[in-house]
Amino acid sequence: MKFGKVEFCHFLQIIALFLCLSGMNQAELPKSRSKPYFQSGRPRTKRSWVWNQFFVLEEYMGTDPLYVGKLHSDVDKGDGSIKYILSGEGASSIFIIDENTGDIHATKRLDREEQAYYTLRAQALDRLTNKPVEPESEFVIKIQDINDNEPKFLDGPYTAGVPEMSPVGTSVVQVTATDADDPTYGNSARVVYSILQGQPYFSVEPKTGIIKTALPNMDREAKDQYLLVIQAKDMVGQNGGLSGTTSVTVTLTDVNDNPPRFPRRSYQYNVPESLPVASVVARIKAADADVGPNAEMEYKIVDGDGLGVFKISVDKDTQEGIITIQKELDFEAKTSYTLRIEAANKHVDSHFQSLGPFSDMTTVKIIVEDVDEPPVFTSRLYSMVVSEAAKVGTIIGTVAAHDPDVSNSPVRYSIDRNTDLERYFNIDANTGVITTAKSLDRETNAVHNITVLAMESQNPAQIGRGYVAITILDINDNAPEFAMEYETTVCENAQPGQVIQKISAVDKDDPPSGHQFYFSLTAEAANNHNFTLQDNKDYLSRGKNFYLNNFEP
Repeated sequence: MKFGKVEFCHFLQIIALFLCLSGMNQAELPKSRSKPYFQSGRPRTKRSWVWNQFFVLEEYMGTDPLYVGKLHSDVDKGDGSIKYILSGEGASSIFIIDENTGDIHATKRLDREEQAYYTLRAQALDRLTNKPVEPESEFVIKIQDINDNEPKFLDGPYTAGVPEMSPVGTSVVQVTATDADDPTYGNSARVVYSILQGQPYFSVEPKTGIIKTALPNMDREAKDQYLLVIQAKDMVGQNGGLSGTTSVTVTLTDVNDNPPRFPRRSYQYNVPESLPVASVVARIKAADADVGPNAEMEYKIVDGDGLGVFKISVDKDTQEGIITIQKELDFEAKTSYTLRIEAANKHVDSHFQSLGPFSDMTTVKIIVEDVDEPPVFTSRLYSMVVSEAAKVGTIIGTVAAHDPDVSNSPVRYSIDRNTDLERYFNIDANTGVITTAKSLDRETNAVHNITVLAMESQNPAQIGRGYVAITILDINDNAPEFAMEYETTVCENAQPGQVIQKISAVDKDDPPSGHQFYFSLTAEAANNHNFTLQDNKDYLSRGKNFYLNNFEP
């Protein structure tokens, strides 16, 4: 005859229950809810209910009703005069009683995890009179547990993290399984833990479910995640116990145990000399197997002839070293630079410093490439002077430009006519000599600002620009003029010597010390003795003041 796991559990439980019940003595019901029974006006002698303690094995799978126990009153002489009645939880629907014998049976399968006990009431009646012969009393039927529930991990599956390189025995996480069986009866709910998957890297404590590291020096860079399967088994892990499992995903968190390393010992980059200041020359990166803050870098130029010409900074997103230009490059002055660059971790774990320095070095060579540059004037601004009396063709001055490239191509000169619309000046295309092309007038234009173009003869597209300011020197080529037309009136009663008009003169020329004018009356006016002219010898920047006086009334 073969037994399944559940049937075998029932068999063991029935044997245990039998042994338990066989050792029990009949006991009186501890209390009664009814008052003492009176008959014929006289108190009846109190009787006692007599029965064994009631237990029902849960999950009974038989076809016949399961015997629970027997109700019995000491009044019952076995002659059938007493009738037993059952009421309360489950009466009739779950529990039935033989009214003649007091035998109680369970008619349905019961589950302790749904309800652990039932409270019922018993009555014993005289069959003829239908009157109680015992007070109504309450009793309890307990549901006897069997191991019919496997342990369950209600919080699973689990995820946890532990730092890489942790010592053996480092706690990772605690898992907990619960068993719905009765923890106060037998071993049905006594759970032990074991690890089914995840060895030899991790272990679990059998009683507590605490998972710990079991191997030293686990390296995240080699493997960063482990899937564990943990089993919880009841019956203290013995054969026949039920079990449940859960998964635990353990991630090794990073520690800074890897120094940065440049993939190459040297790098070379070509850069045109025309690259503007602040331009990016190159990006280099030291590899670091760590992640997050443990992989953050700092770069610096520690040596080389490019100090001051280049600088290096870090791209916080990519952790690359960015080399940029700080000064203008000139192929004709220097054709290459060498930089010695160091990469170091920003955050160093002192525990791993014994592994060596957390930095690395590399060499970067920067080759400056020649670019065809436009001619360069020896001065950005030339200042020249010429007299306004200069004749056409007079030499004013000379400008000079040269090709800065190694080829040193010859240069030809011209004047940007947008800056000399009237064509007052000419320039010799070969020598850069500037001459007058027209008569000049300081009073019309005192300063001429012109732009001179210098272009390479081999590549006319390369054009340099120089600026020339030509100041026109003044000569005395303008006669004095009265400041205005004067019309003077005088009263007939004016007194002799009274000033009747002040006159002044101007001159378009501009001598450094100002003009000195001399005033006199014309011959016709000189014969008029009614008026005189007085020179007040007043030196002004633009003219003299004189007074016309009334001489006679």
